[in-house]
Amino acid sequence: MLYSPRTMAKIERVRNIGIVAHIDAGKTTVTERFLYHAGKIHRHGEVHDGRAQMDYMEQERERGITITAAATSFDWKKHEIHLIDTPGHVDFTIEVERSLRVLDGAVVVFCAVGGVEPQSETVWHQADKFDVPRLAFVNKMDRVGASFSSVVDEMRRRLGARPAPIQLPLGAEDTFEGAIDLLRMQRLTFTGDITEGPIVSDIPEALRGEAEAAREQLVEAVADVDDGIAEKYLEGQAIEEKELRAAIRRASLGNALVPVLCGAALRNKGLHPLLDAVVDFLPSPMDVPPVAGVDPADTSRALERRPKSSEPLSALAFKVSMDEGRKTVYLRVFSGSIAPGDEVYNVRAGVKEKVSRLFNVHANRRQRIDQATAGMIVAAAGLKSATTGDTLAAQSDPILLERIDSYEPVMSVAVEPETNAERERLEFSLGKMVEEDPTFRVRDDEETGQTVVSGMGELHLEVIVDRLTREYGVKAHVGKPQVVYRETIRAVSEASATFERELKEETLSGTATCRVAPLARGEGVVIRSAIDEDPPLPEAIHDGAMQGLRDAAQAGPDGFPLQDIEVVLTSVAYRDEAQPSVAVRAAASEAFRRAVKDASPIRLEPIMDVEVTAPEEHIGSVIGDLNQRRGHVEDVGARGEKSVVRAQVPLRSMFGYSTELRSITQGRANFSMHFRAYDSLDA
Repeated sequence: MLYSPRTMAKIERVRNIGIVAHIDAGKTTVTERFLYHAGKIHRHGEVHDGRAQMDYMEQERERGITITAAATSFDWKKHEIHLIDTPGHVDFTIEVERSLRVLDGAVVVFCAVGGVEPQSETVWHQADKFDVPRLAFVNKMDRVGASFSSVVDEMRRRLGARPAPIQLPLGAEDTFEGAIDLLRMQRLTFTGDITEGPIVSDIPEALRGEAEAAREQLVEAVADVDDGIAEKYLEGQAIEEKELRAAIRRASLGNALVPVLCGAALRNKGLHPLLDAVVDFLPSPMDVPPVAGVDPADTSRALERRPKSSEPLSALAFKVSMDEGRKTVYLRVFSGSIAPGDEVYNVRAGVKEKVSRLFNVHANRRQRIDQATAGMIVAAAGLKSATTGDTLAAQSDPILLERIDSYEPVMSVAVEPETNAERERLEFSLGKMVEEDPTFRVRDDEETGQTVVSGMGELHLEVIVDRLTREYGVKAHVGKPQVVYRETIRAVSEASATFERELKEETLSGTATCRVAPLARGEGVVIRSAIDEDPPLPEAIHDGAMQGLRDAAQAGPDGFPLQDIEVVLTSVAYRDEAQPSVAVRAAASEAFRRAVKDASPIRLEPIMDVEVTAPEEHIGSVIGDLNQRRGHVEDVGARGEKSVVRAQVPLRSMFGYSTELRSITQGRANFSMHFRAYDSLDA
C-alpha cells in the first residue's frame, strides 16, 4: 500500500517531536499511550513486561530500557505527528543527539520523585544546542514522594529554564486524581481508564482561590516575555484564554518559556492534555528558521533552505539501521521532495545515489510511500554510501548541512572468533554495526592481533556483543572491559631529528625541528607552522613536514591517542636531491616523538560524573565506597526523602559498582553516571 503525499497546506499541521528524558522517567510509556489514544495501536504494551511496541529489540525488552531511537507517526486532532522515542541511558546518548538534530520540538519527561536527574540535564543541554522548543511533563505523580513544585523549582535552578506550569496538579502520590487547566480554568479529572479522556468540570469553590493564584503566576510569567500580555496585565485588563494560549505558543517557539504539565502515564493519567499541548505549543516545520548550510564548492558562502517542496532538495541522514544486513537510512527532508527511483547527490561523498524505496516507519515496521516532501521524517532504502550526518541534495543546486557531532568511546573489549572460519563473519558483522553507530569503533591490536571494539560504556558493549551472537550468529570469545586511555604532556619541549637514507644511487636527507606545549583540557591537538623564511620553503617540502607531524601526533609514547597538545614546526632543512619531501616528513615525525618524550608525557583516563540516590542511613557507606574508588565527592544533597551524592570517579573504578551498591545499601539505592572529561591518573 502506497501512502499519498500530503498537500503543502498541511505542513502547518505537522509536528516533528522527540520524547527525551533520564532513564526510567517513563518516555516509552508516554509514547505507547500517545499511540493508543491516537488510534495508531489498539493494544497498549508495557515496558516492564517487555511488550512496548517502540522497544522492539530483544535487548530492549529483556532489560526494560530503550536502546535505539525508534520512530513512528500518528494523527491527533487533524495534525500529523512524527515522533522519535529516544533512549535515556548515557551509553546511548548519541541517539538523542542525532534525533534532536532533525526534530522541531521535544517533550522532556521528568520523574516527579527523581526530578532533574543527570541524564535529564544532558538531554536538556542537547536541546539547547539545537534551539529545540520544549514541553515538560512531570510524570509519575502517583508515586510516593512525588512533588510537582520541586521538579519545577529544579528546572529553574539546575537547568536555567523558565518553566511555566499550565496545570495545577490535584493531589499527589495515591491521592493524585487530576489537574486544573490554568488556561481554560476548568478541572480535569483523570479516571485512569485508558479508553476515557479526562472528565472536564467546573473548579470546586474550595480550590478556586489556589487555582486563581496559580493562573496569576502563569500570566506574570508570560507577561515577562510577551509585550502584548504585559500591557494588558499592567493595565489590569482581563486576559482571555485564546490570547494567553497564543502568547504561550509564541514564547514556547522562541524558547522563552517551557510549558509544564503533569500526569502518571502508567496509570493513564494526563496524556490527552499533553497531546493537545504538543499541537498547541510545539512548532511545525514552518515555525522554525530555514535550515542553514554552506555551498560545498565554497564553504565561506552560507546557504539556507525553506521547508517548501518547491525548493531544491535538502535532507539529512541522521540514522542508519541494518535489518538482516540490509541498510536503511533515516532522513529528515528539510526542503524539496524525494520519490522512489530518484537520484540524489551525497554531498560529503561527492557521489550520486539512487533511492529505491521510501517508508513511513512505526518502530520496526514499515509502510511504503510514493513520495517524501519537506518536513517529513522517513526511511530510505538503496543509499549505499550514506552515513550518519550526510547531506543529500539536488546535484544541480547542492547544499552542505552541518554534520552530527559524535562522541569518543571510553571503554573497550577484545573480541576473538572461535575459529578462523568465523573471522570473516565477525569482520562483516562489526562493519555493519559501525555503519549504524557513530560511537562504536573497531581496530586491530598490532601487538596481540586481537580485534578490539570500543564503545560508550559497559551496557553499550554488552549490547554489541549480544547482537553479534543473536543477529549475526557470530561465535566469539569476549575479553574483560578495558578503559580507553588518552595521552598528553605536562611541559614544553623542542627537539630536532635528521633522516638520511641511501636509496639506490640517491641519498634521502632532511632535518626538522618542532616544539610541543600542553594545552588546556578539551583543546584537542593543534598543529601549526612557525616557519617564515625568505625565500619561502617549497610547498611540497613544507607540506611534507606538516604531514609528518600530523602522522606522528596520532598517538603518544604508549600508543594511545594524544589530546590537548600544541605542535609547532619551527625549522626545516634538506638537500635538494632525491625526494626531499619524503625525508623531511620522516624527520618531522621523529622530531615530534623526541619532543613528546621529553615533555613529561602522562596518561589520561575517563572521569565520570556519578550521582547516587540512597536513604540517609546508607550515605556514609556510599561515600566511603566512592572514596575507596578514588572518587572525589562534590556535593551531598537531598531529593525528597532520599539523599543524593554527586562525585567524580575514574571509570576504571566503576566496574561492578551496581552490584556493590546494592550490597552496601540493601538494594535501596540507585545510581547514574556519564562521561565528564579525560584527566590525569595522578591528578
